[in-house]
Amino acid sequence: MVLNDYILIGALAVALISLLWAIRLEIKLRKILGQKGTNLDEAIISMKKDTEHLKNFARKSAENFGVISKKLRKTISGVETIRFNPFKGTGAGNNQSFATAFVNEDGDGAIVSSLYSREHVSIFSKPIKNMKSEYELTAEEKEALQKAKESIK
Repeated sequence: MVLNDYILIGALAVALISLLWAIRLEIKLRKILGQKGTNLDEAIISMKKDTEHLKNFARKSAENFGVISKKLRKTISGVETIRFNPFKGTGAGNNQSFATAFVNEDGDGAIVSSLYSREHVSIFSKPIKNMKSEYELTAEEKEALQKAKESIK
């Protein structure tokens, strides 16, 4: 074989490899573009718009989650009711009285108590701030408040 034949065979091999490489790149490019007829510039511009849209959505979502989290901390999340008989020896109350604590994650809320007797019912409410009340709490109210605090965790 002559040197010219070797050069021709080499040139054909390089051309064949280049053609196969170009076909492979074309297939990958079509997969990236996803649509026929669009060019690379249009695809990049479309992807950039989509990325900006996703960034804006993520920013707005983070802001909304912050607002929701603040509001959620203020909602009542601990509730506990204790039933009791305030007239231990006489049987007149018959465990119809109760103390119910309503508190949020910050320990703010109220305790509603009811004293039941056959003649009348009395209802009391005491505000709660940081799991404490400025008014004296009964043993049942303290127990309801403690159990409400535990139910938050």
